Amino acid sequence: MRRKFLREFVFCMQQVTENSYFQNMKQLFAISLICLLTAFVPGDQPHLKKIFNGKNLKGWVAPPNNVWWTAGNGILFVKSTAEKKGSILWTEKKYKDFIIQADFLMGEGVVDSGIFLRSEHDQVQIGISGSLKRDLTASPYIPKKGYPVEAKVKEILRLKDWNTMKVKVIGNTYTVWLNGQEVMTYTSDGMAAEGPVGLQLHPGNEMSISYRNIRLAEL
Repeated sequence: MRRKFLREFVFCMQQVTENSYFQNMKQLFAISLICLLTAFVPGDQPHLKKIFNGKNLKGWVAPPNNVWWTAGNGILFVKSTAEKKGSILWTEKKYKDFIIQADFLMGEGVVDSGIFLRSEHDQVQIGISGSLKRDLTASPYIPKKGYPVEAKVKEILRLKDWNTMKVKVIGNTYTVWLNGQEVMTYTSDGMAAEGPVGLQLHPGNEMSISYRNIRLAEL
C-alpha cells in the first residue's frame, strides 16, 4: 500500500511540474497537497451486500419446524421457546474469505448468541457465555478450547441499544470490530476453509435477540 501511495504521488507531481501553468509557488503547493490527499484515498473497498432482505428468510436455511426465527420490517428476530431448544440459522451460500457486518439488539432473558464462521467450529460470541456466566461479546468460542482470547468491550458494548459488529475472515484468521472499534484478532487451528455463515440461538436459555442490516462482502 505504501509503494502504491508513493507511485501515485510521484506521478501526480510529475504531471504538475511538467506543466508550465503551475509556475506560481502557491499554486504548486496547493496542487501538491491535492496530489497527496488523492494518493492517500484507498480504492477498491469491499462492497457489503445485503444477505438478509428484511422481509423473509430467503437466502437462509430455516431449521425444520421453525418456531424461533421470524423476519419483517427489516428485523430478523429470534426467541427461545418453552423447551429452550437451540437453533442455528445458516446462509444457503458458502464463503471462503469475507467480511460480515450486522447490527444486533439484545432482548429479554440471558442472551447467548453469536456468529458462526464457515462451521460450528468457530463462533464469535454475542452475549453471556453459558460456561463462564459473563458477557464475552466479540470473543471467539472454539469447542473444547472455550474462549482462547477475550475481547475487551465493557466500555463499547451497548446493552440496551443497537450495536454493530463487523468480522473479517482471511484464511483461518478473523478480526472483530464492535461499534467501529477493533477489539479482537484470532488465528484458529482447524478452521474450515469454506462454509456458510450462521446465527445462533443457544439452547438452555430463555432469551431473544434482534438482528438487522446483515451485509457481507466476499474478498
